[in-house]
Amino acid sequence: MEAVYKNCQSCGMPMKRDVQGGGTHADGTRSLMYCSRCYKDGQFTQPDMTVDEMKLLVKGKLKEFGIPGLVSGVFTRNIPKLARWKQHTH
Repeated sequence: MEAVYKNCQSCGMPMKRDVQGGGTHADGTRSLMYCSRCYKDGQFTQPDMTVDEMKLLVKGKLKEFGIPGLVSGVFTRNIPKLARWKQHTH
């Protein structure tokens, strides 16, 4: 059974903010680990993305919402510790 996570283990977004309630596995069941923006049909939506690219993407999204750069840096500093990135060495 998949563990329930408070934040997406790819981008760090709070799972409660995912309007679709999480990504989907290949069998169509809901992922409790990854959000719908990162994970669909059992695959990452951007499988070749690096952790640094993810950090830049998230910082850009936060900026769109009016979050200052310093604060977005705090939000993104833990992305490398999320499950998706811990299993890869870059």
